[in-house]
Amino acid sequence: MVYFLSNLVNGITLGSVYAMIALGYSMVYGIAKMLNFAHGDVIMVGAYVCFCAVQYWNLPPAAAVLVSMIVSTLLGVLIEGLAYRPLRQATSLAVLITAIGVSYLLQNLALLIWGATPVIFSSVVPDFKVRLLGGDLIITSAAIFTVLAAVAVMIALTLFVSRSRTGKAMRAVSEDRGAAELMGISVNRTISVTFAIGSALAAVAGVLLCSTYPTLTPTTGSLPGIKAFTAAVFGGIGSIPGAMLGGLLLGLIEIFGRSYISSELGDAIVFAVLIIVLLVRPTGLLGKPIREKV
Repeated sequence: MVYFLSNLVNGITLGSVYAMIALGYSMVYGIAKMLNFAHGDVIMVGAYVCFCAVQYWNLPPAAAVLVSMIVSTLLGVLIEGLAYRPLRQATSLAVLITAIGVSYLLQNLALLIWGATPVIFSSVVPDFKVRLLGGDLIITSAAIFTVLAAVAVMIALTLFVSRSRTGKAMRAVSEDRGAAELMGISVNRTISVTFAIGSALAAVAGVLLCSTYPTLTPTTGSLPGIKAFTAAVFGGIGSIPGAMLGGLLLGLIEIFGRSYISSELGDAIVFAVLIIVLLVRPTGLLGKPIREKV
């Protein structure tokens, strides 16, 4: 029983990280209709900036996280403006290749700046443990903060998109970019804001990921980024609740798959479940089918 509950906590914690990253994927795809595969590497940059802010600049953890979010936000806007905006009318393949190129560029720049040697990331959350079931079940502070942060971000994003003026502009651009421009909405500004929000979330996700799994390298964000994209597709890409649900389910499937089936086939199990879900429901669990008028 304790083993099961421990895996459940670990799965929810990992799934919350995937969910936060998937929220950035879903927002960008839902509004700009493009897949930003460099998103995972923004996670890595955010984690490195936070690490430097704490280790070398002696900033308190809260300030270090804020600096990380600011740098990641500026990086996201820069990537969108220089790499993706000129390809706004290009084919999906051209955008995809560009995204992969940006991803490798960020990884190699990180390699030049910080080197290939892994660094040990110090957790930025207060260090305490909650002991349940007579002390047999231990929940770390990193796990608690990660889950609470993911839930808070999902609620805040949902309210922002549904009620704020910028959020309504995002929905309008997502629905019909041409009509939104005719109504006086700046498409470029709206998409830049979307990238900014997604990149800020990536920084938070990177910090929480490295607080739970403290090894940081230039490729730290690659696999979590791919899995978070999988989570976004799983839940229904473009849907904020879908990204949250997909991330949580993916984390649970991965942890339970490694624990009860095979530790070596954990990733394969995750992608196998995704394939099965998409065969049954191509739009994902909470995705809505898109109807195109002819």
